[in-house]
Amino acid sequence: MREALIEDLRAVLELYAQPELDDGQCLPLEDAEALFDQMHACPHQRLYVAEVRGHVVGTFTLLIARNLSHKGAPSAVVESVAVAPALQGQGIGQAMMAHAREVCRRAGCYKMALSSNLRRSRAHEFYESIGFERHGYSFRVAP
Repeated sequence: MREALIEDLRAVLELYAQPELDDGQCLPLEDAEALFDQMHACPHQRLYVAEVRGHVVGTFTLLIARNLSHKGAPSAVVESVAVAPALQGQGIGQAMMAHAREVCRRAGCYKMALSSNLRRSRAHEFYESIGFERHGYSFRVAP
């Protein structure tokens, strides 16, 4: 597990092209590189990758936000979790979320949250199996 490098973006985009995620659609590499630079400029937003034998096989984004509530304790949001389809069920996702939890623990976060599309029941089972609990509701609206 490590922070992603700009050289990892092609592999990350391939992970996001999975049918359950972006269904074959992905950013052009140049656009992804520009966004990566913007993300990296923010000290509390990082893209991580899981690597096995020199190959990127998983990824997630972690955003840690400071808050005035909760006595100033930060909270974290995990986004864009993906594991190579052929390697799902082999502990990569579990290792990624354990790494994210450790980063959050070191940052003093009072919670680490994520949302998952209602249709992704296998993902929900996975998150519950590693200790996530359903909490509240997730709402969205197009800007």
